Amino acid sequence: MNFTATDLINYMKQVVEVVEKEKDYLCELDRKLGDGDHGVTMSIGWQAINDQLNNQLAEEIDCGKISTTVGMTFLNAVGSSVGPLYATGFMRAGQVVKGKSALTNDDLIDYWIAFVNGVRDRGKAKVGDKTILDTLIPFGDVLVKETPLTKEFVKVFTEAVQAGEEGMKSTKDLISKIGRSSRLGERSIGAQDPGATSAYFILSTFLSFVESKEEELV
Repeated sequence: MNFTATDLINYMKQVVEVVEKEKDYLCELDRKLGDGDHGVTMSIGWQAINDQLNNQLAEEIDCGKISTTVGMTFLNAVGSSVGPLYATGFMRAGQVVKGKSALTNDDLIDYWIAFVNGVRDRGKAKVGDKTILDTLIPFGDVLVKETPLTKEFVKVFTEAVQAGEEGMKSTKDLISKIGRSSRLGERSIGAQDPGATSAYFILSTFLSFVESKEEELV
């Protein structure tokens, strides 16, 4: 697959649309565990990114610069704890594709593995803590494990997103161990983590984007 800088911009714009569509749902999830504002926070961050995509980044051909700017923009727009997580993820991902105007399948795998590692390094959480990483770590583990076994990028990415979805759903049965929701203790059981959910939306949107791109080539 030849994934261009324009594709990266268009994918980011689709995330903007998905976040806006799911904003109320994310807030509903967050009301059970926190302040109830996760959807609004994500919307503020991605609307700021959208402004950059339509202006400063509209003609940008460096995939690394696009991703790094997305990360910095999110950080500057969002004051909550999720800001540094996504910022580090997108900035770390941007570093591995710096200077590239088009990305190969291997580049895309490296991009998303770097994204996961960035969030993990910043968040310091592990699977089972009921956080964004319950989605991202299983997703990243599949990319690392399965990519050497096949060159079918969409197949591998689909399996990775499915693992992330399972991780997201597993948070319903977990006790929150990190952040404000940890004060709820066992009362946090039964509620799906909003951060794990928004992370899933970002990954599943990318999968939908590349599936559509492949269909256009058939």
